[in-house]
Amino acid sequence: MLKLSTFLKDLGSIRSALIWSVLLFVAGIGAGWVSTGPLQEILLNQIGGLREVSERLEQGGNVQWNFFIFIFFNNAIKSVLVIYAGIFFGILPVIFLIINGMVIGFLVHFTTNNGASLFDIVVKGLLPHGIIEIPVIIIACAFGLKFGGLAFRSLVQLGSAKRQMLGKQWETFLKRTLTASCWIVILLFIAAIIESTITFSIVRG
Repeated sequence: MLKLSTFLKDLGSIRSALIWSVLLFVAGIGAGWVSTGPLQEILLNQIGGLREVSERLEQGGNVQWNFFIFIFFNNAIKSVLVIYAGIFFGILPVIFLIINGMVIGFLVHFTTNNGASLFDIVVKGLLPHGIIEIPVIIIACAFGLKFGGLAFRSLVQLGSAKRQMLGKQWETFLKRTLTASCWIVILLFIAAIIESTITFSIVRG
C-alpha cells in the first residue's frame, strides 16, 4: 500500500483535483503579483512574520539544523492537515493554495521591483527545493479537494440507494490518503534537506 508506484497510481484517481489545485495556485501567484492596497499590506505582514521566524532560527547554535527542523515540520504538518481538513467541503485546501500562491507571487514581484534579480530569486532561491516542495503541496491540496468533493456528494446522496457505493469509495479514498500522507512527508523531508543546505548556501552566498 505504501509503495511509490501505488502513490503515483493514486494520483491518477485525483486528476481533476490536481488540475484545479494547479489552477488555484497559479491564480494565487497572479493575484499576489498584482496585489495593491490592503491586500498588499496583508502579504507584507505575512512576509514580515516569516522574516521574524528566520531571525529567531538564526539565533540558535546550528542555524541550518534549526531551519531544517522548522521547514520540515511546518510543511509536513500543514500538508497532512490540509488533506484531512478537506472534509469541510475543500474550503481549507482552496484557501491554502491561494494564500501560498499569493505569497510567492507577491514576494517575487516585490523583490524584483526593489532591484533583485528574477533569475536569482527563482533559480537560486525557489527552484532547488521548490521543484519538490511546490508540487507536493499542490498534491496534498488536491487530495484535500477530493476529500471535500466526496464529503459533499455524501451529504447530497445521504439516505439514497447509492449509500453503500459511497461507503466503498470512502474506504478506498482513505487508504489512498494514508499512502499519500506517507509519501508527502518523505518528499517534504527531502525538500527540507535541500532548502536548509543547498538553497541556504546559495542564498547566503
